[in-house]
Amino acid sequence: MYSYARASWWRIFTARPLLVDTVIAVALTAIMWMWELSDIRYGSRPPDGLSLALTIAVNMPLALRRRMPCTVLIISCAMSLVHLALGYHSQVNKMGALLVLYTVAVHRPVAVSLAGAVITFGLWWCSSMAFPGTKFWMAVVWPLMAVGFTWAFGSATRMVIESNQLLTELTQRLRDEQENKARLAVAQERTRIARELHDVVAHHLSVVAVQAELGQYVLSTDPATAGTALATIADTTREALDEMRLLLLILRIGADDEREAHYDVTPGLGDLGTLIERVRTAGVTVEVTVTGKEKPLPQGLDLCVYRIIQECLTNVVKHAAPTRVRVTFIYGVSILTLQVCDDGRLGIGQPVEVIQNTPGQGLIGMTERVKLYQGTITTGPRPTGGFQVVATLPLLTRPGREPSTLTSER
Repeated sequence: MYSYARASWWRIFTARPLLVDTVIAVALTAIMWMWELSDIRYGSRPPDGLSLALTIAVNMPLALRRRMPCTVLIISCAMSLVHLALGYHSQVNKMGALLVLYTVAVHRPVAVSLAGAVITFGLWWCSSMAFPGTKFWMAVVWPLMAVGFTWAFGSATRMVIESNQLLTELTQRLRDEQENKARLAVAQERTRIARELHDVVAHHLSVVAVQAELGQYVLSTDPATAGTALATIADTTREALDEMRLLLLILRIGADDEREAHYDVTPGLGDLGTLIERVRTAGVTVEVTVTGKEKPLPQGLDLCVYRIIQECLTNVVKHAAPTRVRVTFIYGVSILTLQVCDDGRLGIGQPVEVIQNTPGQGLIGMTERVKLYQGTITTGPRPTGGFQVVATLPLLTRPGREPSTLTSER
């Protein structure tokens, strides 16, 4: 109970500094007046109503020391000097000046606090010189020690407060920066997931739609072809489910989960053969050509190239009708150029301007992937008909996956 009451009083005092300063001012006024009444040896004039008024004028302004410290210091020192000059007690009414000087040193710049220290030293020197039998050097040393210690303590407190404020600002800035980085990381991860979902869903559903239409068309006239279409649909949907399941698995496991090393959810050029076979079953002829010496690609760049080819082939299946597609890899010294060209229609009866001015999520995703690896990409119709995508990607020097086997698809 005692600890709770003490804590409650402490909270009240710290929450209301004006109340605390008022209590201090009243208490100091009472102490100084009682001292002057009890000891009349250090003054040539006995205490009276004027001395009481001067004592109140010296000490009561301390209630406002945090709001106007410089003004309170000047008033307190001036009234104390008047009290001393009229012959009243020479040793009272100088303690409050030290408290105000401490406040000035805490809340005001060094130059202002030094000026306040000089004023306070003058008051204390006059009070010491009025003390009977005081030598000159004692009148200098003792006030200098008292005023100097008070000023140094207040200045040290001010530096601690400034350091804490700076530390608080830096901490808040660091927290804001971490939150911004976290939001950016979340946005980037959402973009990556959306891009992967688009690539997986768009391609597989496009193949499924084409095969379903083919199977429905030949169901009564060519059961064998219809069966092949249904088998392709089954394989494609099964593969899509597997990729979706692995992609969602990555979202569930943590960054430090040991299971993550056992799952590879990102396809690459090594899976290009399966992709091409699936597109061929949709009625699209695909040819792959490699120029230059094949080089190993890092996993990220390998995925980027694969997704570009996948998106191009998906667009061909969706928009170009049965046609021929040529995929060309041109390996340079430090650059890989990927060309995907088809000779089909641009879209479902759409003019060139519509295709160019309304890019879908697939073209946007390809552009984002290429920019991520400091490459360039151009898309547009070919002069001889059809559509063309050309991506230029710098080859990174760090080791990546093993070279993909493309020879079988040439």
